[in-house]
Amino acid sequence: MKRALFAVALTACGANSAGRAEPPVVVIATPSAPAREPAVASPPRPIELPIGVVPPDAARLPSGLAFKVTKAGSGKAHPSEYDDVTVRYSGFTSDGEEFDTTERTTTREPVTLGVSNVIPGWTEALQLMVQGEERRVWVPAELAYGTKSRSGAPSGDLVFDIELCDIVVKPKPPPTPTDVAAAPRSAKKTKSGLAYRVLTKGTGKKHPTATSQVTVHYTGWTPAGTMFDSSIVRGEPAKFPLYGVIKGWTEGLQLMVDGEKTRFWIPAALAYGDAPARKGAPAGMLVFDIELLSFETNP
Repeated sequence: MKRALFAVALTACGANSAGRAEPPVVVIATPSAPAREPAVASPPRPIELPIGVVPPDAARLPSGLAFKVTKAGSGKAHPSEYDDVTVRYSGFTSDGEEFDTTERTTTREPVTLGVSNVIPGWTEALQLMVQGEERRVWVPAELAYGTKSRSGAPSGDLVFDIELCDIVVKPKPPPTPTDVAAAPRSAKKTKSGLAYRVLTKGTGKKHPTATSQVTVHYTGWTPAGTMFDSSIVRGEPAKFPLYGVIKGWTEGLQLMVDGEKTRFWIPAALAYGDAPARKGAPAGMLVFDIELLSFETNP
């Protein structure tokens, strides 16, 4: 386990003899005694600081995050917020109690996780690292799980020893459309209030039905331009039955054909509502770019 060390120089202390001068000692017919080595101060002795104490030589960021590289990496590239990383790590509370580690397994197998799917302190720290690097990171409570414990998560300031084993580069998200705030006049509109505009014409002739199984690539934004979901970022298309999604998708995809890419402006009533009951679901009107890759219609 890498530890943050602080060297303290020790000084040698000696007592001087006091009193009268001694006469010289003469040795006859014997070799001269070798001269004694001069007294040397003891070498510096490393003193280990408590885990929760940020050492003076640690780097500090404006966010409050502090870190110290304990082993330089061999890589050159840094992961982005969209990438996955493979890491080994140990986590400690500020008083040094270990609450989680990959070291408990006999093989010390690393774990793979999304850079943006962890606590903010990790998201920030991982993007500063390179492959093969190890560092100790001091994460303030506001960048971890907060000051009050919830669902078994540790509270307060935390400390992590992280080894970045590998970076799995993921596709970057598509740019935010310029018309997410509202459907343009050129968009078509259905009786339900669904608005849409074909971005790329498809090659197919048939349309899915409400019971079809569809395979799609998609990205979703709020009217403010915040991306909240994307199969493109995950690196694989999504497959699901049309009857198992929001009403705007069920209606909209039945207007499409294979190979077509369409932008939909879905009102809140056809999405998750203005106050979603589903935890984490975006509220209000939503915008989706959907590419229909294929579909299967049940008999």
